[in-house]
Amino acid sequence: MDYEKIEKATERRKKAVKSVTYVFLTLWAIVVLFPFYWMVLTSFKGYGAYNSEWVPKLYTLSPTLQNYKDAFTEVPLGDYFINTVIFTLITTALMVVITVLAAFAFSRLQFYGRDLVFTIFLTLMMIPGELVVITNFVTITNLDLRNTFTGLILPSVTSVFYIYLLKENFAQIPNELYYAAKVDGTSDLRYLLKVMVPICKPTIVTVTVLKVIECWNSYVWPRLITDDAAYFLVSNGIQEIRENGFGRDNIPAMMASVVVISLPLVVLFVIFRKKIMAGVSRGGMKG
Repeated sequence: MDYEKIEKATERRKKAVKSVTYVFLTLWAIVVLFPFYWMVLTSFKGYGAYNSEWVPKLYTLSPTLQNYKDAFTEVPLGDYFINTVIFTLITTALMVVITVLAAFAFSRLQFYGRDLVFTIFLTLMMIPGELVVITNFVTITNLDLRNTFTGLILPSVTSVFYIYLLKENFAQIPNELYYAAKVDGTSDLRYLLKVMVPICKPTIVTVTVLKVIECWNSYVWPRLITDDAAYFLVSNGIQEIRENGFGRDNIPAMMASVVVISLPLVVLFVIFRKKIMAGVSRGGMKG
């Protein structure tokens, strides 16, 4: 009898803990998602309707798409999109190639001072990015690459963290596979492409998606290295829109532009969220 009471009490505690957990997660989700809801809601409000609200409303009875139309007709948002797509695709492609090759070299190839070089390489993660920006700016300026896609792309094609993440992932693949492939006469490049890349695909997809997000949100470097609107990306182009496009007062039009800019990243994360989680968890496993 006492056994049943203890079991029921334990079950009630579990349900209570689960209920509290779900309530907390629900409240936290509301806090996190509310800014996005407010952004989308404001983008559907007319300029006059928004300014006439003395107390902000959490709904609108007269939604309009005019703000989205203005985002592509009144300001060069489409040009900013094209620039960002070019910058993101080229930078991500180069970074993935460099990261895969570097991770393979550090995890499989045997050469003098490999571990020392990798240790020194990791120490670069301790250097604040702001210090590197100054050096990169001077270098790109001296090479006369300001206001060019080359100047935008070059400083972003490597990442110590991504190389480290993929190197640890490659290191989990048994060495016996590599030795067996070498006995069969397989080249290092063929082994990398046919064995290691397919096995570590989740991590490579994760690195790719994270780099796309990083490029899409890049602000400091593009703002620093470009002062020609023809090379503006969406991140710094939105500031140009605010200053010289819609103006500071047209908040609904600004929100429409921000929604359009944010939508590709949201869609990208929704599509690849499972692979991102699998890649990150796999990268942290040992053995």
